[in-house]
Amino acid sequence: MQNFENFLLNHLPTSKSIHPNYQEALQRMLLAGGKRFRPALLLGVVNAYNPLLVGGAHHAAYAIELLHTYSLIHDDLPAMDNSPLRRGEPTLHVLFDEVTAILAGDALNTYSFEVLSNAPFSDYTRVSLIRELATNGGLNGMVLGQAIDCYFENRPLGIEDVKVLHTNKTAKLIAASLKMGAIIVNQEELGEKLYDFGIKLGLLFQIQDDILDVTQSCETAGKLTNNDEAKNSFVTLLGLDKAMDEANELAQMLIKEMDSFDEKLKDELSPLLTQYINRHK
Repeated sequence: MQNFENFLLNHLPTSKSIHPNYQEALQRMLLAGGKRFRPALLLGVVNAYNPLLVGGAHHAAYAIELLHTYSLIHDDLPAMDNSPLRRGEPTLHVLFDEVTAILAGDALNTYSFEVLSNAPFSDYTRVSLIRELATNGGLNGMVLGQAIDCYFENRPLGIEDVKVLHTNKTAKLIAASLKMGAIIVNQEELGEKLYDFGIKLGLLFQIQDDILDVTQSCETAGKLTNNDEAKNSFVTLLGLDKAMDEANELAQMLIKEMDSFDEKLKDELSPLLTQYINRHK
């Protein structure tokens, strides 16, 4: 992933203006790091089938990271989770002010599509990638999930509705990362299979986050923990033990599916996926 980090550093959002801290706000959460899980999934698929396209695929991986980072900035706002910490750093509304945080998030959202539009692929591939990112990150994906999450705060949902919530809020962008990798290497049938796998992976990712929220310190997590009491989290609804059972069952299902991947894809993704599939244990 070092090449991806170099690409990110060379394509940081910049702005020449009289605003004293707008550019710093645009860059701060990107430079704070993060797991880079979604970019790694996309690049892993591309590297498995056509390593020569990895350089160009950095545009798509970066677009996903930009969109994901914007969502974290907005998720932490006072009107939403009101979190003071993200990726081990003060959140933007704490460091600067709420207006700056909102606008920085807006800018990263739109910049993600600017970056993706400049990817060195055919027009057909670029449009397919833009459609995939917009569909899963927008009104019928991540934003919908966030809207459901906020509206039903302090209003417990049934477990199936919670899965719908987190399929949209978390899982769809993870699934899109895998599918976008397949689009780049012209493996559209594989892309559908990977998308379904990614939805399950995203749900596991969310259950794990809910578990870690009650088992990790703020320092370890790099963000505020024990902050989901009013939310429809898996731990809030099921309790920690049953949430662990749900995570273990889903993890076993994913490991079995991963074993059905062809050898190139399995060799490329197994180290990353095994690490994350087991992170709640």
